[in-house]
Amino acid sequence: MAQPLKELPTIPAERALKAISGRWKASILYYLFASPRRLSELKRLAPAASQKMLAQQLRELEAHGLVTRTVFPRIPPHVEYAPTPLARSLEPIIQSLCEWGRRHAAELGESAESCDSPPQSAPRNSPPRRTPRTRA
Repeated sequence: MAQPLKELPTIPAERALKAISGRWKASILYYLFASPRRLSELKRLAPAASQKMLAQQLRELEAHGLVTRTVFPRIPPHVEYAPTPLARSLEPIIQSLCEWGRRHAAELGESAESCDSPPQSAPRNSPPRRTPRTRA
């Protein structure tokens, strides 16, 4: 396993929180629980996150043993990220945090997104197809 980018504390609760702390880590894990994803899919699912930030968060999750990165030998290269069994053990915890966040927002009279299952595939924002023009 790669050397962790950030050293983790020895106190178990702090260690757990540090491993998944980061603006996009919980969201990344949430989306990966549904299926392995490419970086571009994660970017579509979390449009407010920059690609650089998602890549950094994925590297940290990989360094902490929570995400695997698989490179498929193609041209262009195809890279997929998937949760490890250790990350899968966090799935009920992430779901509970999601539910708690929803209840907390409701308690404060604010809106929150649904905690339903993550989408199976990211919607593609493809440009409209153009038909070739013919010259008269």
